[in-house]
Amino acid sequence: MSGAARTLVPLALTAEAFAPFGDVVEAGGAHQLINDGTTRQFADLAAIDVAAEGGEPRISIYRATPYPLPLAIRMLERHPLSSQLFMPLAGQAFLVVVAEAGKDPDAAAIHAFATNGRQGINYRRGTWHHPLIALGDPGEFLVLDRSGAGRNCDEFSFKGAEIVLTLPA
Repeated sequence: MSGAARTLVPLALTAEAFAPFGDVVEAGGAHQLINDGTTRQFADLAAIDVAAEGGEPRISIYRATPYPLPLAIRMLERHPLSSQLFMPLAGQAFLVVVAEAGKDPDAAAIHAFATNGRQGINYRRGTWHHPLIALGDPGEFLVLDRSGAGRNCDEFSFKGAEIVLTLPA
């Protein structure tokens, strides 16, 4: 990709649009009542995949500082040994920039999504993605990913491509 800059405007996050990259984590639809009917359980919302090469699940809280927008997308990362789940803890919307799993991400095939603050995402193993992009104030996110031996983060830098993430007008 060379020449003119590509402007990337996030679409509303939906399970269907995000399916090539992973799962949308959101309460809704099928559920069951538990705890004497006081709790609705929305189960199996994401395919957690962390066991490769003896990995184990790790739960963390990330405190993310927002990037200034518009944001030049210069790199993406992927986790070849695991999925990675992000869930906002205070109802904060965030942006998601992704490309399908593969050897190198294609600058022309990058997608952007805007969450609604009640949605989390679970990147499928190997999905290329930008680091967490908080909006507004710094936000806290519950993160479920992999702990264990083995190289589990690859980075790819775009050279010569100009990709700019901006919010819709």
